[in-house]
Amino acid sequence: MAGNAPYKVPVGPIHPALKEPVHIELTVVGEEVISADFTPGQTHRGIEWMGLSRNPVQIVHLTDRICGICGVTHSLAFARAVEQIAEINAPERADYVRTIIAEFERIQSHLLWAGVAAHELGFDTLFYLAWRVREEAMDAIELITGNRVNYDIIQIGGVRRDITEDKFDKIRKCLNSYKDLFAKLKKLFLEDAVIKSRCKGTGLLSVEKAAAYSTVGPTARASGLTADLRVDYPYCAYGDLDLKPVMPTIYGKDCDGDTYDRIVVRIFEIAQSIEIIETCLDNMPFGAVLYEEKVAKILALCKKASGEAVGRHEAPRGEAVHYVAMNNAEAPAAWKVKASSYSNLHVWPLILKGNQLADIPVIVASVDPCLSCTDRVAVADENGFKKIYTKEDLSKMSYLKSRRMSE
Repeated sequence: MAGNAPYKVPVGPIHPALKEPVHIELTVVGEEVISADFTPGQTHRGIEWMGLSRNPVQIVHLTDRICGICGVTHSLAFARAVEQIAEINAPERADYVRTIIAEFERIQSHLLWAGVAAHELGFDTLFYLAWRVREEAMDAIELITGNRVNYDIIQIGGVRRDITEDKFDKIRKCLNSYKDLFAKLKKLFLEDAVIKSRCKGTGLLSVEKAAAYSTVGPTARASGLTADLRVDYPYCAYGDLDLKPVMPTIYGKDCDGDTYDRIVVRIFEIAQSIEIIETCLDNMPFGAVLYEEKVAKILALCKKASGEAVGRHEAPRGEAVHYVAMNNAEAPAAWKVKASSYSNLHVWPLILKGNQLADIPVIVASVDPCLSCTDRVAVADENGFKKIYTKEDLSKMSYLKSRRMSE
């Protein structure tokens, strides 16, 4: 590269710094990024299309597989939308169980992210620690739901499994271990000189830009936005709790909106989730955990339902939205999913610009992207009219592309 001429650096869709496929194109001068763009769409799986040929109870199983990290996020948002349309009210105890499993999901998700962030910084000892202690949350999730991934605990009108008294002690033991560990995690992630030097002042996102780009979750709160569905529009058991959004100010910091602030928010949200789960266990109401135990009756209610609704949930990455429309039929008339990352990925070009090439991996990771639940696809011809490709069309196109690549 001669002089200060711009040079394009492609990253992905398959790259050691990326945990999921996405194509990022950087324009650099020397080591500085002067512009950036990205292209998602590498992991589209057609889940929404599959759902339109299934009934709501079957779709709950699909929603749990939209994301391998945030299974309850999508199943809860979908169930809440269907419950609004069919006028089904989940029992109070079910709301508490839903809240507990959602907060355990937040703990394990943030610890997974913390490990990935440490790895991107080259701090693999911290990566191994974060992922090792994450196992305790995964064990608690397995204790409650029977599964470590794809929990399948959410049902239309409640939850499939109760948290019985004999499980309380094991859950509290898990929470106590995290409380004992929190000071160590805080010191390692927030007081380490290398992490500070690599993360402070990098990936800056102002509060104005965070609002203009409709960012959500820790990415938004690190920049100074107080948006949190659990506080702004309480649901499940959150309305019974005294919650405040976790902001960098909790650590005595201004909301600079840099990579470091995004670490602060997620670390302290782990502590908040521990408190939420403890409060729910202490105040767990008695009663049923399902509006109706017989699935056939639930399906009958759904089949009679007509209307549209939006189900929302404050996922570990921010607000997730499921839009559902039903029209007196077994399958929904429409189903659309907007994952949290869809709102946050758009700031990548902003927060990458002006940074050093070596800092790109951790800045990209700082918004905690999840591509598998974000990717959607729409096909249009040159005149703007949608065109449907059959399985045979796609197979032929794939074959022709392979031929072109081998020539």
